[in-house]
Amino acid sequence: MNLNFRRSAPFLALLGLALGGCQPDLEDDPKSSAGQADFTTYIAVGNSLTAGFGDNGLYREGQLKSYPNFLAQQFRTVGGGDFVQPLFTEAQSNGSGYLSLTGFTATGTPITTLVTTNRAVRGGTAAAPLFTKFTDPINNLAVPGIRMSDILTAGYGSVQGNPYFERITPDATPGQTYLQRVQATVAALKPTFFTEWLGNNDVLGFATAGGAASSLTPVATFTTNTNLVLDALTAGGAKGLVATIPDVTGIPFFTTVGPGFRATLAANNVPGVVALTGAAPGGATSGNRKQIATADIRDAAGSGRQLFTLTSAPFLPLLGRPTGAPWRSFVPRAALATYLSAYGIDTLQAFGATPANPIPSTFILDDVEQGQVQTATTAFNAALTAAANQRNLAVFDANIFFRSVATSGFVTNGVPNTASFISGNLFSLDGVHPTPRGYAVIANEMIKAINAKYGAAVPGLDPTAYRGVRFPQ
Repeated sequence: MNLNFRRSAPFLALLGLALGGCQPDLEDDPKSSAGQADFTTYIAVGNSLTAGFGDNGLYREGQLKSYPNFLAQQFRTVGGGDFVQPLFTEAQSNGSGYLSLTGFTATGTPITTLVTTNRAVRGGTAAAPLFTKFTDPINNLAVPGIRMSDILTAGYGSVQGNPYFERITPDATPGQTYLQRVQATVAALKPTFFTEWLGNNDVLGFATAGGAASSLTPVATFTTNTNLVLDALTAGGAKGLVATIPDVTGIPFFTTVGPGFRATLAANNVPGVVALTGAAPGGATSGNRKQIATADIRDAAGSGRQLFTLTSAPFLPLLGRPTGAPWRSFVPRAALATYLSAYGIDTLQAFGATPANPIPSTFILDDVEQGQVQTATTAFNAALTAAANQRNLAVFDANIFFRSVATSGFVTNGVPNTASFISGNLFSLDGVHPTPRGYAVIANEMIKAINAKYGAAVPGLDPTAYRGVRFPQ
């Protein structure tokens, strides 16, 4: 499938990947002020977005360019103190491993490779690694993958739990819940300011699996746990900011593949495809099949309802495999094991063309599932906003902001930024998490909300001083 990314000189210039300049000397700005806030001791609570996760991994560069680290940098200009993160060492700087852009095919499709050197892995298995421990006191309590529904789960920091939380959980307290970790940190550090951005994964896990795995958190559970976290964070009188959950259907993970697939189908006069709904394959007449018309696949202009995931890209070309042609030439060999074991598609049949061999549900977020995601996002954001307002906290409405980015993008210092995959500057190679530039933009939006709420004058960053997607040299 042609995603149309060619590495030409004009293209690289457009991305602004080699912009000159540096951060302005913000510390000397006489107008900087903390207002009614106190940034002396800042802590951050959240998930992968708060950790600086990007390119489908957590690694040192992303940690250093996380939005909390950017915020702490700017808070120092108005009295903020040290901000300690559980950084990977230089020797293990690649952390969990991550995707790297290594080139493009002749048709312009990006080629990514998993970086596996200098990882911070101390054991476990390939599917469930254990990362090098970091158990010193920290200000950034981000745990990639955590949901609001997980904060009361005992043993979440054990070897059977979340490896990112296990990494920062002392061996003496493997049964500690995330809420208990937050409470203990508040008691020890006595923060004066905090940011809280939990809840994205309560929607994202369901959405990125095409509704075929995980489940949406019950609203009552989400609301109760939100209040528990904010009660813990404000127990000592700290002020802070709460961020809402973005509409995930506007991120590159869902908007990149569909337009090209729709165009290919239309060019070959294919009226539509058959998709599986739900997790269980069932039989050809089991009722969990869905006919998707070619014209109903969302295109680049936003016409059409059905969204295809970024993970579907290597497999969709099978639909056009000529009768008798070797299917291995249409699917990368490296994807063979995953293809057969995870999706169970009979490669001897016409993939996606008949009810007997439908496109897996995990590759499509259909209109019904999008409605479920939208309903949950609206309810969760109402709970977050209400809880923040009850405590007189600042709110960063990430939903409104990212919706505007998906619709029209914006320009910073003459450089265009959009929600486009690779070329948009803001989203990393996993199509979900931001680039360093994207995190700088998020930090600026949070600073705007903080300044407005607390009468502060915390200076912003220059996002163009930070990279978008890194291109091969």
